[in-house]
Amino acid sequence: MSLATPEIVIGLDFGLRRIGLAIGDSLTRTARPLTALTLTGRDGPDAADWQRMSVLLKQHAPNRLVVGCPYNVDGSEQALTGKARRFAQELSERYTLPVELVDERYSSLEAEAALRERRGAEQRGRIDRGSIDSAAAAIILERWFS
Repeated sequence: MSLATPEIVIGLDFGLRRIGLAIGDSLTRTARPLTALTLTGRDGPDAADWQRMSVLLKQHAPNRLVVGCPYNVDGSEQALTGKARRFAQELSERYTLPVELVDERYSSLEAEAALRERRGAEQRGRIDRGSIDSAAAAIILERWFS
């Protein structure tokens, strides 16, 4: 990735229950979690909360979007791969922004481990899935930056 002008970029961790969002910029090449959007009962890209997505994109005014694309451990496609691609296509059509895909393998596991480590051993208990999804979106975005 080589961008001539610094850009605000939003990363998205697409899932069947939630979409994690993170924001970063191409100058510092760092990302931070934003929030997670809960999907409606329907399956795939049509389940996204497009109204809330529009508010977030207007608020943060990104120049580009990066969507995590899930693959199996061996690099082959899985059922969710096509849904993530359709979601990325829908984002591109709705918001007329460049949308790029990046391999998201292990991003959720990495995000959960990092959140547990930051919390420390004193605070036992469950980490909410939305926090993991938005942290995974930050990891996806940082992978794209690198």
